[in-house]
Amino acid sequence: MFKPLFMAALAPLAIAAAGPAPMGPREAIVAAADAAPRVVPGVFAMRVTATGRVGPRIYLNSEADYRDQRNLTIAIEPWAAQQLARRYRGAPEPALRGHTIEVRGAARRQRIDFMNNFHRPTGLYYYQTHVRVTNADQIRIVD
Repeated sequence: MFKPLFMAALAPLAIAAAGPAPMGPREAIVAAADAAPRVVPGVFAMRVTATGRVGPRIYLNSEADYRDQRNLTIAIEPWAAQQLARRYRGAPEPALRGHTIEVRGAARRQRIDFMNNFHRPTGLYYYQTHVRVTNADQIRIVD
């Protein structure tokens, strides 16, 4: 009889030790917009719906269209991309696409300028929300 009461008393401590629940894409986007230009540190959870690559950088997106205002982008720096390639024995994009991931980092509202044919800003822009990954240990598959 003592054991169940003791375990029940410890349950709130276990929940508190686990930390806050991860933020989903919409929560992260709203928090980053509210905090701009500051960052919002935390753990972010999302299903990788689409991926992209620009040079050595990899982008994981929560929406099929990375321009969608509901999209959360995980921006993986080259060193972390190399670490992930070693972890998954190949390109990380196919290994992560379709999975739910958790990412430790900071969400930031990022201004994206539209460029003309001469690679100069047109004056038109939109915002994306990015979580920058500099180390592969920031990402884990949770599904």
